[in-house]
Parts: sequence; structure tokens; C-alpha cells
Amino acid sequence: MNNFAFYNPTTLYFGSGQLEKLTTEVPQYGKNVLLVYGGGSIKQNGLYDNVLTLLKQVDARVVELSGVEPNPRLTTVHRGVELCRSEHIDLILAVGGGSVIDCAKAIAVGAKYDGDFWDIVTRKAVGTGALPLGTVLTIAATGSEMNSGSVITNWETKEKLGWGSPHAYPKFSILDPAHTVSLPANHTVYGMVDIMSHVFEQYFHHVANTPVQDGFCETILRTVIETAPRLVNNLQDLDARGTILYCGTMALNGVLSMGIRGDWATHNLEHAVSAVHDIPHGGGLAILFPNWMTHTLEANVARYKQFAQRVFNIDATGKTDRQVAEEGIAALRQFFNSIGAPSRLADYDIDDSTIELMADKAMIYGDFGNFKKLTRQDVVEIYRMSL
Repeated sequence: MNNFAFYNPTTLYFGSGQLEKLTTEVPQYGKNVLLVYGGGSIKQNGLYDNVLTLLKQVDARVVELSGVEPNPRLTTVHRGVELCRSEHIDLILAVGGGSVIDCAKAIAVGAKYDGDFWDIVTRKAVGTGALPLGTVLTIAATGSEMNSGSVITNWETKEKLGWGSPHAYPKFSILDPAHTVSLPANHTVYGMVDIMSHVFEQYFHHVANTPVQDGFCETILRTVIETAPRLVNNLQDLDARGTILYCGTMALNGVLSMGIRGDWATHNLEHAVSAVHDIPHGGGLAILFPNWMTHTLEANVARYKQFAQRVFNIDATGKTDRQVAEEGIAALRQFFNSIGAPSRLADYDIDDSTIELMADKAMIYGDFGNFKKLTRQDVVEIYRMSL
């Protein structure tokens, strides 16, 4: 494995009743709290009221920023930054899923930057600080609750780009499986696809001597595969919710990438699709990942064979390595289909008319991907495979 340094300062509170930790965490940062949330589901399931009750107990003054989009917009980040400055915010509290947390990270860093936050996303500037951020997670998916990354969409330019900063780690994150029970089936499925996709991005590499990292990845993948049918059939299953919730955090908190360099090409491909068409991130990944795998198979057939055997228990008897690898990819597609994930861009009414535009968005920084470097021709071919 490669040399590495690991850093993760986020305090994680996991399990039933952990919301009470707000009463000890919030007072450490001040009285003025910016409460960031999405479309209002937290009001319907009672979480909003519970959070406000606890904040009231510690005499917090709450300023609200609601309506964060599923693909959070730069305009919403700007609104949040202005609120932080005008209301003298001490702590940002994000209550929601990955999009809400990603937006809150951008606000936290943007509030400490004098220019346009988009400068940081487009690598023209570097964040130099951030307001403290806490999170209460409601969706098992992105892992944003315990990492320093974020994805923001500039709808005016049709760009959806990832960025990161060591200042963007949440100070604390609260994960109670009960807060995810009200999540509908489609978003539950998108979340599980996203979790597996994060693992794939770190699993497919060419670094030698990574048995521990491989084992971590394979265990998370097998766990999601085993748990998903149970959860889809019973969205109220708290044990299954808790298992998937933990998988989501461990998939992207830095542990899996110790000593390796992840690929991240498929996420870049999907960001370009949803920048143009505003589709669910997990849905796009379900469509694209098996096609990316087929396209990059020759880059490391042995790696794909290992994936097929260890994750999907493909029998290699009498088969070539390539045949085993192809069966593993087919098994992934079958699994995604079995839990109700989309399989074609046509499922979102996307045809070939925007392939060139999506390719333009994907190629903004040139060729990309570390497992196999993708050129524009590769990008167009994967999109066409995905129609």
C-alpha cells in the first residue's frame, strides 16, 4: 500500500436517543444557530420540533434556512452565507441528508471567505476557515456527516462540482436510525446505491498489498447487498436502517482509502448528468456504474474477478478470469434492478441529444479517473452504453 496520513476530527454519536447530545454540543460554540434543512420532511416526521425543543433548552437563538435542494444550489449557499454574516451565526446545524450537509459545509466555509464561494469550488481559491458545523442525519447515503467533501451545483452554468476542505469536517454528527424510518423507498434505494458506489470508487485501484482495505470494502458491499432486500420490503425495520446507516458513514469517512488512491470517475460522470438534468444522484450512479465497469474491465481483470468472487460469490470453475469478472458486473446490475434502481438514462427521459453537453461538463478539468484515465471518447461511449 502507499504511505498515508489519516485525519478525521468529527465526533460521531450513533444510536437511539442521541439527539439529546445537542444540549451538550451546541453550547460549546455559542448561542446563534443557523438551522439548515431541506423541503420540510423533518417537520412532517417530528424531528424539526424535537430539535427546536432541545435548542430552546440551551437558550439558542435559531435562524432558519430551509428549502435546500436535492442537488444543492450555489444560490442557496449564497443565501446561507449572508445569513451567517447578518445574524452573527456561531454554529451551523444541518438537519437532513447529504445535500443539506453539503450545502451547510459550503456555507460554513463560505462565511469565512471574502469572495464568491464558487471560487473555492472551481479551485481558484482555497478556504481558510469555517464556522463550526454540526449535523443530524436523516438519510443513509453520502457519508457527508463524517468527511470534508461536498458537492454544489451552479444551475446558471449547469455545473455540478465536488470540492473539499479540511475546515469542512463537521464538529459532531448525530445518527439515530429512527430519523431515517420515514424515508420513502426510492430515496432509500438511491442511498444504498450511493453507499456502494463510494466503496467502488475506493475498491477499484491498482495498489498492491491492500488486504485490509479490500476486506473492509467487501464487507460493506456484502452487508448492503444482504440488508437491502430486507429493508426495501420493510422500511420500518430499525435494525436494517441502523446497519445501512453505519455502512454509509464507514463508506466515506476516509478509512477505506488509507494507502490507496480512489478512482472517482463515475461520480464525475454522474455529476455531469445531474448538472444538466437534475436527476437523483443515486439513480444516476445505478445507471452508470455497471457500464463504467464494463468499459474499464481490461484495466484490471484480476481486480474484477476478485470483486465477483468475494462480493457476489461467483463460481469460477471452468471459466476464464474475464468470464468471472463479467458475471460479477452482471450480478451487480441484477442486484440494482432487484431493489428498484433505474438501469437506463431513458428511465429519466434522457436521450442522446444531450450526450455532447454532458461530456463537456464531465471534461471540465480534462481527462479524469485513476483506475483508468477517461478521455472524452470514453465518456461519450459510457453515456451511450447507458441510454
